Amino acid sequence: MAAKRLRLAQRRKGMGFTQEGLAEHLGVERSTVIRWERAETDPQPWLRPKLSRALRVSSQELQSLLEDVAVTESPPSEHMTYALRNPASTDLTAVAFLHDRLREVDDSYYQAPSATLLGPAGQIHGQVKFLRENTRNPRVRRALSEVEASSAILMGQLTWDASFRRDHNVPQQYLDDAVRAARHVRDPSTEAYALLRKAFLALYGAKDPVIGLTLARHAAEVAAQTSPALTGLSLLHVAEAHAMKGELEPCEEALRSAETQFDRIDADDVAAEYYTIDEFNRMAGSCYLFLDLASRAEPILRATVDALASKEKSQAIALGNLSLSLIRQHKLDEAAQAVHATIDAVELTRGGGGLNLAFTAGRALRPWRSESWVQDVHDRLLALMSTM
Repeated sequence: MAAKRLRLAQRRKGMGFTQEGLAEHLGVERSTVIRWERAETDPQPWLRPKLSRALRVSSQELQSLLEDVAVTESPPSEHMTYALRNPASTDLTAVAFLHDRLREVDDSYYQAPSATLLGPAGQIHGQVKFLRENTRNPRVRRALSEVEASSAILMGQLTWDASFRRDHNVPQQYLDDAVRAARHVRDPSTEAYALLRKAFLALYGAKDPVIGLTLARHAAEVAAQTSPALTGLSLLHVAEAHAMKGELEPCEEALRSAETQFDRIDADDVAAEYYTIDEFNRMAGSCYLFLDLASRAEPILRATVDALASKEKSQAIALGNLSLSLIRQHKLDEAAQAVHATIDAVELTRGGGGLNLAFTAGRALRPWRSESWVQDVHDRLLALMSTM
């Protein structure tokens, strides 16, 4: 699956620029322009005014061009077309094709806005369910259930992101379906990950640390059967739930337990890809922020922001938390830079987590609302709101 900014490329051509010509005009490499048009990267904030002038568009029009990402799907094979027309005859080759397509969409998560991935992901999810309901082969039906569990998790994630974490009901339904499908095929790793995603809805959507704690603990218990990585990740959210409740000692105990699990990860861990040390640090920083220990959170979050440069949606969340830690310490010059960086990141990613934290930081600046730099922040937040 490939993502392309077709309107951006059309505008460039309409202004008489080749990719090489636009790159030379802007003082960047041709490969940089290619990556923009492939939706692999976004123009840096300092380059955007110059790019707007070159394309003769306003900053809002440029943002619209950047957000218009077309996702080109893998063409269906003749084998897949036949399976959809004759679902009773579906075989494992068709299942493998659907699984590969699902992986392509999932791999595009950090390169494309979630809203642009909903269509392809929804089509895959629908096809998987249709074939699973109509195939006669028990082995194929089981394989389809495995893919369905994963596609339901992705749909839960995408629908929540696309709603800017406002709609909790539809993601909840998808994740409930994922749990049922995973239990049906006795896949504890997928079940645990679906439960963990449900914990996210409780913690960051409903703001309910009690339910979030219960779900994160359940996820850790299920994951303990198969994956230290997923167990540790679940325990990080157990820690955050305790932090949201203001409970320092059980929070730090859960952080230590998570670290112990991460030390056990090996090459055979099916969920190893979900964990990096940067995620541990991001969560630890978030925990100390919830516990109103901003001075302890700040250095952790600073290191995390730098380390997450390639995962812009996660970096936006870390930047938002860093902004809050600086505001609470009255480090206002540094806070101004961090808030603007958070807004920059949200403008690029449209991620709901970073968006919510950007507005939380904006509200935290109200005591200084008469300051011109705070007014600039609020103006940017209003402009951001108008584009949602």
